[in-house]
Amino acid sequence: MYDIEAFVKYPLFHAEQKKKYKANAFLAQNLYYNAEKDYFVCPMGQHMENVGKSTRKSESGYVSHITHYQAKNCTGCPLRGLCHKAKENRSIEINYRLNQYRQKARDLLTSEEGLLHRSRRPIEPEAVFGQTKANKQYHRFRHFGVDKIKMDFAIFAIAFNIGKLYNKTQITSKKQENPPPGDKNTSGFVFMLLFISKKTLTSNSSCQLLPCAA
Repeated sequence: MYDIEAFVKYPLFHAEQKKKYKANAFLAQNLYYNAEKDYFVCPMGQHMENVGKSTRKSESGYVSHITHYQAKNCTGCPLRGLCHKAKENRSIEINYRLNQYRQKARDLLTSEEGLLHRSRRPIEPEAVFGQTKANKQYHRFRHFGVDKIKMDFAIFAIAFNIGKLYNKTQITSKKQENPPPGDKNTSGFVFMLLFISKKTLTSNSSCQLLPCAA
């Protein structure tokens, strides 16, 4: 629907790049999979057949579809202690949709453009996102729809920049005996930001406030 490419790292992205992770033959992600007959092969060569599917619903309401695979007989296997610690035969859970999303993200992150974005991330946006989520408690958008989300984040960004500007003037004033000569300019700059924001919001009739999402 929208022409947006998300160069976002998922939790296991860095771990997957390490040799220790790639060399671990017991991880479900590293098991051989036969797509034609739909079974996995454990390190001892035993087939892990498809034994059923299930669904899970997260707290936010997202439904995940899980496929379950299980070995037929792990009794007496010399690698059992390294393979799993369950009392029964080893079973694994595969979320194919999640794997597709991870593969798409992996392809983007390891591309030439992805490498460029990753090299810039620690310098430019990392500190801002840390402040936004940890200190400002801005974990999710409070409205629905592209226009309203743009309005939501624009107001937050303006407030965030005003706070940075205020902190910068405070630090400058402490280093000098007299107040910084740019106080009037600072007030004018803040007024200009608020004026532009107000003009943008009033000109866009679709940007109406909604009650905060639960």
